[in-house]
Amino acid sequence: MRLIDFFDRGASIAPTRPAFIDENGALTYREAQLQTYQIANALMSDDIKPGDVVAIYSPNDARAFLCMLGILRAGAIYVNLNGLSPIAENVYVLKDRDARLLFIHSEFERHLGIIADQAPKIIQTVGIDQPLKGTRSLGSWLSRYPETDPDIPRQPSDVACLFSTGGTTGRSKAAMLTNQVFETMIANANTAMPHQKPPVHLVAAPFTHAAGLAALWLLPLGATNVIVAGPDPETVMAAISRYKVTTVFLPPTMIYMMLTHPRLNDFNYSSLDYLIYGAAPMSVDKLKQAITAFGPVLTQLYGQAEAPMMCTVMSPSEHIRWLETGEQDRLASCGRPCLFTDLAIMSDSGSLLGPDERGEIVVRGNLVMAGYYKNQEASAAARAYGWHHTGDIGEVDSAGYVYILDRKNDMIISGGFNIYPGEIEQVLWALPEVQDCAVVGVPHDKWGEAVTAVVELVEGAVIEEKTIISHCKAKLGSVKAPKTVLFWDSLPRSPVGKVLRRSVREKFWVGRKRAI
Repeated sequence: MRLIDFFDRGASIAPTRPAFIDENGALTYREAQLQTYQIANALMSDDIKPGDVVAIYSPNDARAFLCMLGILRAGAIYVNLNGLSPIAENVYVLKDRDARLLFIHSEFERHLGIIADQAPKIIQTVGIDQPLKGTRSLGSWLSRYPETDPDIPRQPSDVACLFSTGGTTGRSKAAMLTNQVFETMIANANTAMPHQKPPVHLVAAPFTHAAGLAALWLLPLGATNVIVAGPDPETVMAAISRYKVTTVFLPPTMIYMMLTHPRLNDFNYSSLDYLIYGAAPMSVDKLKQAITAFGPVLTQLYGQAEAPMMCTVMSPSEHIRWLETGEQDRLASCGRPCLFTDLAIMSDSGSLLGPDERGEIVVRGNLVMAGYYKNQEASAAARAYGWHHTGDIGEVDSAGYVYILDRKNDMIISGGFNIYPGEIEQVLWALPEVQDCAVVGVPHDKWGEAVTAVVELVEGAVIEEKTIISHCKAKLGSVKAPKTVLFWDSLPRSPVGKVLRRSVREKFWVGRKRAI
């Protein structure tokens, strides 16, 4: 099946059910379907051919999601730009992915000039919510095109999405996700998380990431997607209660904020079937609090851009079982492999390891990307020995539970965002006062890991912590900027003088188990 076929399945079983609800109102499945026909026909009239790349630059908005579905219906490939990333990074994505058309929300209108100057392959820009300078609005653009399905044939191996993944040098790679990848993700998700009633899904986290993927796997069930602008704790809690939400993905950071919110107990969460979390640690104490507040609905997932969302799952019943039986160490795992994904632990030499042996987590199956766009070398490295290499170091116990122990590439996960130390270190090294540095993630009750810079200054140099943090925020944005800067007289180094980042990090993790 094409990815768009799963949306059409939802439209066939629930044509009058709301597909999307946001601050602008509600759209039924049939109404949304007709608009995706128009978007696809408009794209084709603007010379967008099957396999061309079309980008979306928007906060959470139902119209942006319709654009994504319209791109798929036209047989094109969608790319979502991250609204939290600096414009330089998003311009790089537009150029590297060869985007030919851009849907853009007015929230990012200020960047239109830079995009026009630096991404010349874009032949058309369309304002998602209103006409912007030099653009046409989505509404006026579509009014000339028919509400008929162009029915563009696509193969399971055809790419549907270029999903951006982080890079240690600040340059993201694009994971090529095919129709078959999404088909497998949808099968894994609906096998692991069955629904006894029509789902109501809350899109609170950015739809460009996990929340949008969750919406895709629920579309064939005729789910209603309630879209809110951002994950404000009270907004999320009120929406769960008001719309009788059954499913929501939230980073642990947001769950922590909800647990400490003064209005936590003012709302009704009894409709929830699955409160999904992932991409960051949750302590046993926080899990207990969350289950008390929201019910036995906590669900953990592990995946990555190259194998989206559904490599492993820990169900609500498993959370309860490990709490009730006292086997709470199991809660440090990310669950067991999903039905349609094969997972193993591999040594550096390519041998598969046994229970409780530490090595790299590798996966295989149709959930895995087709490769990195225009990067054959990285693609070959990622699939060495016939398995996809996640870059995570872990182990599997005798019952099949997977534990992530470390990141092979030193990735930091803070508040659900993947952050790469090398990118931040490059910015720090640009400061004349900085002799050397190491950026690590340290334990943090709210964020899971907090970005911390350990700096060795040039002899005699003086610079304040706030100056360094402000410099990083200006270059990288607030998500990637260090929350703390520590000044050490000297950093640990290898015999050849390389800073040992792992040795720095270990000082902050003594007695703590670093898990997903």
